[in-house]
Amino acid sequence: MADNQKQAAARRALEFVEDGMKIGVGTGSTAEEFVKLLAERVAGGLKIVGVPTSERTLALATKLGVPMSNLDDTPHLDLTIDGADELDGQLRLIKGGGGALLREKIVATSSDKMIVIADASKVVATLGAFPLPIEVIPFGAVSTAARIAEISSAHGCQGKIARRCDSYGEPFFTDSNNFIFDCAFGGIPDPDGLARELNLIPGVVETGLFIGIAKLALVGTASGVDMIEPK
Repeated sequence: MADNQKQAAARRALEFVEDGMKIGVGTGSTAEEFVKLLAERVAGGLKIVGVPTSERTLALATKLGVPMSNLDDTPHLDLTIDGADELDGQLRLIKGGGGALLREKIVATSSDKMIVIADASKVVATLGAFPLPIEVIPFGAVSTAARIAEISSAHGCQGKIARRCDSYGEPFFTDSNNFIFDCAFGGIPDPDGLARELNLIPGVVETGLFIGIAKLALVGTASGVDMIEPK
């Protein structure tokens, strides 16, 4: 069911893609559905240039024949299509489950518009059931994590904060060679305030809270695709 909803959302997103556009292409299972559908359109003659948010997305798009660039050569984008781990009714997001949150945020904010595609399970009343990823530089990471815990507690968020590991139990590194700490808060009462304060911590590169960035969400449901716009 979730796969069908992801595909439906990705297919609807294609309606916003126009010939000649420069498009940011996200990371994750739903974004990959979009890449596959986009590749079909490109094979049929659609002229676009994509900018990937991860090496994983770059590899898939290149394999499927979608033209790819980068932000150095293509610094301004018309549109970004990406998934989310959670989204609420105000279109605030948690992203970074795939480890690409920094590049995803850079690409999204380099675009005129960001559209989120997701299945219905990603829509929540309160953000935070999905552990919040926070990308930090390796230097002083333990100290940075302690500061993250302190700031989070002050914003009503408590829970296990753990450095992400790979499948071998070794530290996970992002494409930018940073650590990710996953914060299992269960709920985030004040996403705006928490994002603002966490980004002031030296050592924090970026958080997985995307506030005021997405302009539209296309959510696949059992009965079709719902559209959510910021309130």
